[in-house]
Amino acid sequence: MPNYKLAFTPGGTWFFTINLLERHNNDMLVREIEFLRKVIKKVKQKYPFHIDAWVVLPEHMHCIFTLPEIDSDFSLR
Repeated sequence: MPNYKLAFTPGGTWFFTINLLERHNNDMLVREIEFLRKVIKKVKQKYPFHIDAWVVLPEHMHCIFTLPEIDSDFSLR
């Protein structure tokens, strides 16, 4: 099992990809884009971050976001 070391850097910029479990013929992310936007807005209000780039495809998405200068808890988002 890999032993990953994560850098908890306040104000850091992070890239991640999220895949749906069932990717074949699944367009849920684009079909439910308004719901996704509402959820992201709620999370940003409670746990602030800046969206540098975000690409939403039918079955997965890529994101680059930056945390506030005093925050390093990227996994909370």
